Amino acid sequence: MTLAAATELAAATNENLANISNTLIYSAMAVYTLAFFAYIAEWLFGSRSKVGRTAAALTARTAAKTAPAVTVQKAGGTAVLERPEVVVRAVSGARDVPDGPGAHGGDEQGDLYGRIAISLTVLAFLIEFGGVLARAFSVQRAPWGNMYEFNITFSTVAVGVYLSLLALKKNVRWLGLFLTTTVLLDLGLAVTVLYTASDQLVPALHSYWLYIHVSTAIFCGAVFYVGAVGTILYLFKDSYESKLASGGKPGKFANSVLDRLPSAASLDKLSYRVNAAVFPLWTFTIIAGAIWAGDAWGRYWGWDPKETWSFITWVAYAGYLHARATAGWKGRKAAYLALIAFACWLFNYYGVNLFVSGKHSYAGV
Repeated sequence: MTLAAATELAAATNENLANISNTLIYSAMAVYTLAFFAYIAEWLFGSRSKVGRTAAALTARTAAKTAPAVTVQKAGGTAVLERPEVVVRAVSGARDVPDGPGAHGGDEQGDLYGRIAISLTVLAFLIEFGGVLARAFSVQRAPWGNMYEFNITFSTVAVGVYLSLLALKKNVRWLGLFLTTTVLLDLGLAVTVLYTASDQLVPALHSYWLYIHVSTAIFCGAVFYVGAVGTILYLFKDSYESKLASGGKPGKFANSVLDRLPSAASLDKLSYRVNAAVFPLWTFTIIAGAIWAGDAWGRYWGWDPKETWSFITWVAYAGYLHARATAGWKGRKAAYLALIAFACWLFNYYGVNLFVSGKHSYAGV
């Protein structure tokens, strides 16, 4: 076989792999859509008779404020201490509210739909992961050389983070509906506006730092996303609990949806922990990018738009974490800072690449 024929065959094989990747991505979108409807069914058909626990708990706690904290009973001549109910203490210290029963509302039928949704999410994740791998093999490089590849990899990692938290027995199944919604939006944007044909990279990107720097950026973004969703839901749940505590009556939608979620304190704790855990890795991401810039462009830092907004994002998350350690900046104030920080990350992800010219612009969309 001649060199030209071998090259042509290799090109055809790469094109075939690229087409397989596209097919797998579209297939993953179809399965994610089924999972989305299954999550909807979990919320809709989960029992509503078992929700409303937050209101009952708040009422009971108000009535019990004057009661003794611990009761001692006599059982066969032996003193027995009753174990108090364990609840999560709110950040503000104002409310102690138990977690809701979850999206399924504690109902067997709702739980069944939830399990189906999780199974479909796992299947879609595996299919999408296969699509990302096929894209990588089609070009013989890391599958994040442009925004299309970054998007499909990002959504894959985000789902992987969610499934990992579930595997660790964390109470995050309620996140599934919000996750599949945003993943479908992300993939829809990827296959339409951001789609880029499979191609090789410019010379500056041929570096092992592509695997280190960009992969950590993708992972950090996926974890920041989980933290942002938790923060948004915390703000809604905190308002809901405040209204109940003040004697207000939330609407039917709030009672059937928000009351099933974990307490505001639990959501706040989840958001803080995931943001705090990934922040050191985001710091490493910026340092790795600076080292790569020194190798590729002969300078470590030049205030390129991507560099600048990466640093702004770092400052925003550092401010949020510092605020959480300061007595006057807990709860809602800190939550707003967390959302501002994630907005900075989103602009760094989309806005800088699409609307601002810089040294990172050669990757195209």
